[in-house]
Amino acid sequence: MERMRTREEQPAGPTPTPTSTPTPAAPLPPPRWAVRAAQLITLLALPTGLWRLAMVCGFPSGYTAVGFVPFDTPGAKLWMLTLTVASELLALLSLGLVRPWGETVPRRIPVIGGRPVRPLAAVVPAAAGALALTALWAAMPLWWTYPHPDMTPLGRLLVGVIYQPLVLWGPLLGAVTLSYYRRTNGSRTAHTNTPCPANAATASEPMATVVAPGHGP
Repeated sequence: MERMRTREEQPAGPTPTPTSTPTPAAPLPPPRWAVRAAQLITLLALPTGLWRLAMVCGFPSGYTAVGFVPFDTPGAKLWMLTLTVASELLALLSLGLVRPWGETVPRRIPVIGGRPVRPLAAVVPAAAGALALTALWAAMPLWWTYPHPDMTPLGRLLVGVIYQPLVLWGPLLGAVTLSYYRRTNGSRTAHTNTPCPANAATASEPMATVVAPGHGP
């Protein structure tokens, strides 16, 4: 009489396990206060910029006739114009800490367009700028305690008022920079499980083997 036996066999190798692969994770969106602070920074340099542009156009802007003479030269006007444009451009760069182009280089930029921005490439210059601006304008609240013989009383008051907002530039930039660092630093990868191979699920299941007559154990 023929007999058929079945026996269970274990898989020859270890059971494959799901693997994890790092995939880029988008940084968190900037908090609302950071967006507002970055937008405010772009306005801080505007009053002093308009004041210098008025002097470029030949208006004394609070200086006496004698006091305005050093500013009424081509070299001085070029310097004031350059300083105004550079200050406003630096203020506008603060928006990069809360906008997508501060995290990924715009594609219209040759060679590096579309690449992610390294956090430290933005954080280090921004933090250095925040420290420099804080130190530069720290004494501005004391403007009225110093004599200004080259200015009229009204001009002295006007210049003191329009320069006071610059005191906030450094601290605001520092706060926005810290927010950017916290969002973009840390873990920039997320691990996702890859599906198991199709044969991995069946490899661990018992296999039934038919033993031919006369070949049983």
